[in-house]
Amino acid sequence: MEEALRVAVLIGSTREGRAGAGVGRWFTAAAGRRVGLHLDSLDLADADLPAAYPAAPTPALTRFRERIARAEAYVVVTPEYNRSFPGPLKQAIDFAYDEWHAKPVGFVSYGYRARGRHAVAHLRDVFLELHTVTMRDVVALDLADRSFDDDHVTVLLDELTWWGLALRDARRARPYCA
Repeated sequence: MEEALRVAVLIGSTREGRAGAGVGRWFTAAAGRRVGLHLDSLDLADADLPAAYPAAPTPALTRFRERIARAEAYVVVTPEYNRSFPGPLKQAIDFAYDEWHAKPVGFVSYGYRARGRHAVAHLRDVFLELHTVTMRDVVALDLADRSFDDDHVTVLLDELTWWGLALRDARRARPYCA
């Protein structure tokens, strides 16, 4: 039997009153019904990461990097704020570098009308620089609707699992060098 794919679910909003925690719980519950995945939920609101990049890593920063390194795939849960993603999410992404390499990234976005798609477009550029593979299909939620469809989760997880297992095998056969 194949070892479960380790997937970090990164909840990217830290705002008070945010919808991100609920969206993250919904996605994690839906993904948790899938066999073959080991999920690790990383909520930035609880991560205690420094506001500025420190000269020496804090204990919380070290723990965050270790969890990013252990993961073999990622799902970023992001709101759209002013046609992009939140600053604390960018800061968290930048706290790691090599840890992201040669791994797949999927997105769950939310907002109104655009459903967070502008945030995902910007995140794709960021993750391209980190040598990741971003998934074509996105779970994009309209907060005005509030009826979240698990079918989109299945499509995203199908892609993420395929890429996650393929890249796991590739990294084991040949270390990635950037």
